[in-house]
Amino acid sequence: MKAKNRDQSLSDSRELDGSYDQLTDSVEDDFELSTVCHRPESMDKLQEQTKFTKKELQVLYRGFKNECPSGVVNEENFKTIYSQFFPQGDSSMYAHFLFEAFDTNKNGSVSFEDFVFGLSIILRGTINDRLNWAFNLYDLNKDGCITKEEMLDIMKSIYDMMGKYTYPTMQDDAPREHVESFFQKMDRNKDGVVTVEEFIESCKKDENIMQSMQLFDNVI
Repeated sequence: MKAKNRDQSLSDSRELDGSYDQLTDSVEDDFELSTVCHRPESMDKLQEQTKFTKKELQVLYRGFKNECPSGVVNEENFKTIYSQFFPQGDSSMYAHFLFEAFDTNKNGSVSFEDFVFGLSIILRGTINDRLNWAFNLYDLNKDGCITKEEMLDIMKSIYDMMGKYTYPTMQDDAPREHVESFFQKMDRNKDGVVTVEEFIESCKKDENIMQSMQLFDNVI
């Protein structure tokens, strides 16, 4: 039974990255088993559970496997990878929040499945799907509402990530002013917190937010 599971796991992995080669099979088996801690689900399952095609999943898996040969990424490695995209600032705190959003099982690691499930929502989900995902990112303690403090933490991390080169004249209180402006629009009943309903309703009425979300439509 173990041998069968092992063979199926290798087959699923190779189907994803398109790298199956019978001539090198026996050599690669031992190498892969010694380096890979986690293997993704089968191609068919991932296609059913996401909005990606087989080809897109293969491209994503090659990239993921290249950065994370073990099949999973922990938070420190995630921060290192993410920092490459924002060399002008400090992306560590925003990467922490993003990692928490992708780590749906709360086990301290993000697998390829975790990664593509989240990415499928961000890139291919409905407006409501995307806004729900964004709300979950902002709701740091996962209690079903966003406080000013939570939004401020996210906003500060975004400004830190973009860096002084992007905003050379930015004042130190700019993130707080940004949050105050958001809360004026979103906190409809003025109870000091923003619910998911308030968040989605306010975002849908904001033309800039809707336009920015449409930019993701053709990323892959």
